[in-house]
Amino acid sequence: MPDLPTVLTSLAWPFTIAIAWIAGEFGQRFTGLPRISFYGLVGFALAGPQLGILPAPDAGPVSMLADVAFGLILFELGYRINLRWLRSNPWIGIAGVVESVATFVAVYLIAIAFDTPQLTALMLASLSMATSPATVVRVINEQRSSGQVTERVLHLSAQNCVLAVFAFNAVIGFWIFRTFEDIGDAIWNSLVLLAVSALTGAVFGLLVPALLRAIGNPRHDATVAFAIAVVLLVAISYAGGLSPVVATLAFGLVARHRRVAFSQAQRNFGALGELLTVLLFVFAASTLDWREVAAGGVLAVVLVLARLVTKTAGVTAFAHLSGISWRKGFLAGVALAPLSVFVILLLEHARLAGVHVVDELRAVAAVTMLLEVFGPIIIQRALVWAREAPEIRHAA
Repeated sequence: MPDLPTVLTSLAWPFTIAIAWIAGEFGQRFTGLPRISFYGLVGFALAGPQLGILPAPDAGPVSMLADVAFGLILFELGYRINLRWLRSNPWIGIAGVVESVATFVAVYLIAIAFDTPQLTALMLASLSMATSPATVVRVINEQRSSGQVTERVLHLSAQNCVLAVFAFNAVIGFWIFRTFEDIGDAIWNSLVLLAVSALTGAVFGLLVPALLRAIGNPRHDATVAFAIAVVLLVAISYAGGLSPVVATLAFGLVARHRRVAFSQAQRNFGALGELLTVLLFVFAASTLDWREVAAGGVLAVVLVLARLVTKTAGVTAFAHLSGISWRKGFLAGVALAPLSVFVILLLEHARLAGVHVVDELRAVAAVTMLLEVFGPIIIQRALVWAREAPEIRHAA
């Protein structure tokens, strides 16, 4: 007969996911705020350093499921990227590069001003370039949002992800070279790894649509086939030390252009996607320690504000050139605020790869907690103000 502590530990995650789901449903009903904000609050509150309900995150099945959940979201994001639109309107891509670079420079200079070590400042800057695709896709799907601001936020968040992963891996490569003086390992972790990850995802993007055509009913079977392929791709990325972020994004991007329909009913991968989304946001928040959040609080607030200013200014500056009003350009920039889940999973992969500098990034914990809760709210309000999502009326 198993002892009581073992039983309680095995039940911790199922009960936490149930509590988070209930909190999200009632929280959204009574406040009108996005469900994922409540998922994050529950995950943070029940984590080991706080109430001690959840065991410490490791490279076990929960971490793997979180990566699968993130992979499904990245696949969907990649699937919704229209490269022809970006080619016909290059100012959108230029705006994305400008706001990302401006964010990198601003965050780096602020971190240095706070006496942050150079390597840590570079990591903070590279991570701050990103916009969390999990939050963006989830809120857009939940709000049933559509329009110019929605599409630009989707495209810019995908671009931000790629730039952030590239910059972060370049910094990791620099750290490896400076620490171990191993140029081969440094190049692998900075450039080759990303190229191999993208190639692996692209191969999946070619093979899966071909398989669906061979089956003969691609519309009916697409959701299950794509979900299984994402699970397999994430597992291969884990085993090969590749980037599941780049691989699944490339998979969705290539699959879209192979002309296999992914209908409206299949977005977010149905009930499977809903369940894994709850786990993903709970897991992300459960990795945070309130002591690190408190220690990095002041710098975090400054970084969040600086990041919001640079991204908003960068997108707004190119609003007219890219074909929208200043107001919609401003709102698209504001909607790029979410960051949390992307950063946490990137840091987890760095830790599992043996890069033990994550503990120095206390400001990241604080930034993550702030944007875990407020990021979804910010993008929700931006979409409502852009009149691309309905105003949610909460229960009295």
